[in-house]
Formats: sequence, C-alpha cells, structure tokens
Amino acid sequence: MARTGTLRSTPIAIHVVAALDSIAAGGPTRDTVFVSTPDFLSDSLLIHAFSQSGTTAGVKVALSIAFPPGAPGLTLVPGDTVQTDQSGIAVFQVRLTGVQPDSAVVTATVRRRSGTLVAGSPVTFVVEFRQ
Repeated sequence: MARTGTLRSTPIAIHVVAALDSIAAGGPTRDTVFVSTPDFLSDSLLIHAFSQSGTTAGVKVALSIAFPPGAPGLTLVPGDTVQTDQSGIAVFQVRLTGVQPDSAVVTATVRRRSGTLVAGSPVTFVVEFRQ
C-alpha cells in the first residue's frame, strides 16, 4: 500500500519469480517409436527447470520441430508451448499423423524475461520412427 499524508492506495499484490539457473532433459533425449498405426505418439519427453532460489513451477518452455523442414505430418502435444509443473518438469510428445519421416528433431527453449537463454537451453530431442 502506498500513502502520502492522508491519501492511501489499495493494496497491490506483488509476486516475485525466482530466476532460473538452468534447464536440462528430464530423461532420455532420444526415443525410438515403432509405428503401427498412422496416428502415433512418442513416449513422454521431459524438460526439467532448476533454480536454487525459488520455485520452478509455471516456467514456459517453447518447443519447435527443427527437422524435418516444415514438419509435414508431425505435431507437438499438447502444443508448441508447455509449462512446468510444481516439480519444475514440463512434458510433451511428438505425434505422427501423416507421412512417416525417418526421425524428428525437437528443440525445447527457455528464455529469461530479458530474452537471454537460460543455461542448458535449447535442449535437443531426437525421435526416430521405425516400422
């Protein structure tokens, strides 16, 4: 609450978010998918956010399919942005919905509010598709 003389403002909540120290893969960075149907999901791929000074919940992780170009027949589940849970872990999958490529390369990137990359970012995942 701010005040001067007899004039007072209403209270305003301020939330301080701790700066991230780093991110890393929360498990294997390589997954082999044996495709048996045209609509198939990879195993869960995990990103883990680390901070020594506070919580890592709600960190936005930007996902991008770096290969194949244009990503025909591939989508990211739940989307191209995921958020970390209370444990600092974000989970996503790669869905194959069309023509089967040999593999897909997905990058996961976290940036600070200033736009700089968090240490360890981007993390690269490779999903290999086999019949």
